[in-house]
Amino acid sequence: VLLAVVRYVIPIVVPGTFVYGMIGGVVGFLAIVGWWVFFSRAAWSDRLGAIGLMIVAVAAAALVAHRSIRGGMMGMMLPVYSIPILGIALVAWAAATRGLSDSLRRASMVATILLAGGTLTLFRTDGVTGDDGSQLAWRRTPTPEERLLAEGGDKPIAFAPNGPATVPTGPSTAEIPKEPLATKTAAATLPAPAAKAATPPSVAPGNGPDWPGFRGPARDGIVRGARIETDWSRTPPVQLWRRPIGPGWSSFAVRGDLVYTQEQRGDDEIVSCYRLTTGEPVWKHGDAVRFYESNGGAGPRGTPTLRNSRVYTFGATGIVNALDAGNGTVLWSRNASSDTGKRAPDWGFASSPLAVDDLVIVAVAGQLIAYDSATGAQRWMGQAGGGGYSSPHFGTIDGVPQILLVRGARTMGVAPADGALLWEHSWEPAVAIVQPALIPDDGVLIGLGDAMGGMGMRRLAVAKGSAGWTVEERWTSRGLKPYYNDFVIHKGHAFGFDGSILASIDLNDGTRKWKGGRYGHGQLLLLPDQDVLLVLSEEGEVALVKATPDQFTELARFKVIEGKTWNHPVLINDVLLVRNGEEMAAFRLPVASR
Repeated sequence: VLLAVVRYVIPIVVPGTFVYGMIGGVVGFLAIVGWWVFFSRAAWSDRLGAIGLMIVAVAAAALVAHRSIRGGMMGMMLPVYSIPILGIALVAWAAATRGLSDSLRRASMVATILLAGGTLTLFRTDGVTGDDGSQLAWRRTPTPEERLLAEGGDKPIAFAPNGPATVPTGPSTAEIPKEPLATKTAAATLPAPAAKAATPPSVAPGNGPDWPGFRGPARDGIVRGARIETDWSRTPPVQLWRRPIGPGWSSFAVRGDLVYTQEQRGDDEIVSCYRLTTGEPVWKHGDAVRFYESNGGAGPRGTPTLRNSRVYTFGATGIVNALDAGNGTVLWSRNASSDTGKRAPDWGFASSPLAVDDLVIVAVAGQLIAYDSATGAQRWMGQAGGGGYSSPHFGTIDGVPQILLVRGARTMGVAPADGALLWEHSWEPAVAIVQPALIPDDGVLIGLGDAMGGMGMRRLAVAKGSAGWTVEERWTSRGLKPYYNDFVIHKGHAFGFDGSILASIDLNDGTRKWKGGRYGHGQLLLLPDQDVLLVLSEEGEVALVKATPDQFTELARFKVIEGKTWNHPVLINDVLLVRNGEEMAAFRLPVASR
């Protein structure tokens, strides 16, 4: 009973304790085995036979289990999940068969252990939650991706009855100054429906896209100029459209009425373009590759980057594409995995391209590589080592433009022109996932975390002197420990996820100001004009929270999307875009009066 409570009940009742429940399940199983072998009254042949049967049952289950179960948790999911079931089954069998004959007890023991060991063969896993809990589903039920492929998936589910969203307008793609064309590759481009081909997409003027890519113009998650109504009980968000989408953890890039994202459809990794106002597809480009791993599932992890008339993408297997933003034509394509000699890490390449000057830069598991934005020619390659899933981050420190990258346990700044290392700081041990932040007085704020709730935040003082660059640690705090959920900076404070709970710390000394609100491992945006955080929870709810240091205050909450949601939301004027690995949707938010 205690094993069942520790392994299954507590992780359900107390969020964030799944890992401890899993460890408790293993410890409980070992305690049961110890009792059975050394203290039970069973014959030694039964004691050792039961242990042998358990090993046989798990080994046999591994032969027929779904590949997501076999590969889950680095190949440890099947044994780790099976042994608590086997332990409980052994105790239940021992208690239920005390009055039976030896032959019946042995026969029922064999049946009980084999059935218990085969339990997981009935299931698949659709990945893990932010707390590492597996999302089990019946093996024979179709996945959302399989349903999408079977149904075609190119029809929006619903439209708002009150007209189109408010979006920027601009000239057609023909009016945008074009960069020089490179030789086009043979990558397959999936055409948009014929009915749409005759209408050229509307694209914003050449002064830049509305949301150029991952976390916005400065990769800081800040939406400047937005003011929305925060009392959603009176004026709730209105759905404009909703549609299924292939798996992937990409966010959006937006220009005018065009929305760009990445997804997986069967054996093709897709870069897709949709209408912001209607959700209708405009074009799709496909590369014949598929990345899959059991924890995060299938599909790309990076977000498209818009620059001039092009969209740049980085896929989970390493393909870097430069596409015409208007029609998806391939302008050039490279394989960064081959160029650097690096294999895709456990969870795939997750970097989003950074466009700086005439370069497109991606982080290949912690190693930077730069391509000519016009031709795709390799311009430079950075130092190898580090690993990680963070994206390159452009900023200016002490008057020097540079590219920041958190890789493994190291944070560094390099020169954009040639990738030369300017400075570096080490913080062991760590996994690099979230973006760094630039703060006043040439400071750099980094956040590192792990699945066990360790690490935290560190403020660095970076400066260039006559003897070169210096990096000093100002403080290190455990008041905010972001794992793979990015944080934002506002009025001398950082706001982000401490595990699955929102928190705020003071940038002066790292002290925690407040912690509250359970949103799972979600993502957030900052609306600085009204001191508000827009939080998208892991369960697909949008919440508005005050971005003030005095206390945690939730202003509103609204369900927007179904399924596990790790993707970053985007707000364009009054239109909120959300997606996950199953569906995407657009909502009009009520605009606040000035």
